[in-house]
Amino acid sequence: MDKKTVIAPNISCGHCVATIEREIAALDGVSSVSADAGSKKVEIQWSAPATWERIAAELEEIGYPAEE
Repeated sequence: MDKKTVIAPNISCGHCVATIEREIAALDGVSSVSADAGSKKVEIQWSAPATWERIAAELEEIGYPAEE
């Protein structure tokens, strides 16, 4: 299982957190996702078939690009 914590500077509220958690959790292979509006951190755990590239692309697509 892989795990990564990134900063998503566009997180500003609870709605942002809910959107990130819902959309990333829906990806096949993602086992957990936790976003925090205060720290703007997103912590994600995944295994195959998910890849970091796919997760990062989804974050960008929904408007919350990750900074590692």
